[in-house]
Amino acid sequence: MNVLVIQTAFLGDVILTTPLLVALHASGSHVNVDVIVTPAGAQALAGHPSVRSLLVYDKKGKDRGIRSFFRLIRTIRANGYDLAVIPHRSLRSGLLAALARVPRRVGFDRSAARRWLTDVMPYRGDLHEADRNISLLSPLEIQRPASTRPRLVASREDEKAVRTFLAEVGIEPGTYLTVAPGSVWNTKRWPWERYAESVRLLEHRGVPAVLVGGADDEDLCRRVLQQAGTKRSASAAGRLTVMQSAVLIGWSSALLTNDSAPLHLGSAMSTPVIAIFGATSPSFGFGPTGPRDRVIETSGLSCRPCTNHGGSVCPIGTFDCMLRIDAEMVVTTVLDVLGDRASH
Repeated sequence: MNVLVIQTAFLGDVILTTPLLVALHASGSHVNVDVIVTPAGAQALAGHPSVRSLLVYDKKGKDRGIRSFFRLIRTIRANGYDLAVIPHRSLRSGLLAALARVPRRVGFDRSAARRWLTDVMPYRGDLHEADRNISLLSPLEIQRPASTRPRLVASREDEKAVRTFLAEVGIEPGTYLTVAPGSVWNTKRWPWERYAESVRLLEHRGVPAVLVGGADDEDLCRRVLQQAGTKRSASAAGRLTVMQSAVLIGWSSALLTNDSAPLHLGSAMSTPVIAIFGATSPSFGFGPTGPRDRVIETSGLSCRPCTNHGGSVCPIGTFDCMLRIDAEMVVTTVLDVLGDRASH
């Protein structure tokens, strides 16, 4: 059976789809799983053992427009899929499968394309996103996996690149904290000055930081380190691919991050995650779930959460959800997670 999974949302959403991919692949030796993803998602899933092939759809770049949309439909039709599983709830994702005449199409009742689905499952707000994705297996009579923790698999080349980077900056694997201060959404960002203060205090306690992020985060990470005035900490922002960043996180003692894609990279690499939530809430189903993970948030605000995804500015102009979280609070939580790994 040839199965197509369509997930062209953000990188974090792709990572949280991996338990579904694993379950589909494990459902029988005759099952082949292909995935439609964006270029960033393709970096995360390249070489994943549960995926036969990736169909990269650069919907905001070179594949933008109706011609590329119909070209992809022709590719899907030519591949002869028996089943499409569509965790992404956009109209475009559902139409891809319907117009390509995939005979069975499973998705959520909140999908903008639900009228073109053959099997419609309830989108349960009380579940973690990974578990919501797994619920799409219910009409397929596929066994639920023992674990719904996301999983990524790095190549030896990725590991070599990270080993080279760490040697260059003079930091040993397992001795550092990874810090991800960026986010696409401003209201998901804890203030960079407070990240700088946390990095300074943690290095003083014997825990150097390695900052991680994409090319868009290079200036931010540079400012954090300059403000911190540290001697041992370093930045990998813009220097590593998605999977190399995952390896960097996986080799660290813990990850300090906003509610953004690195949070899910940490979960997928089984690294303890300390996640700072502001405008959003882990109750939406996108928080960390590991036994040593921690969430730092401001409780008791009537204005919070104010959005599902975050925004460019605080709607009421106070930004209390983030400003009430100080560096001492964050450092205390990080040291508690690290335990005897930190030098006191």
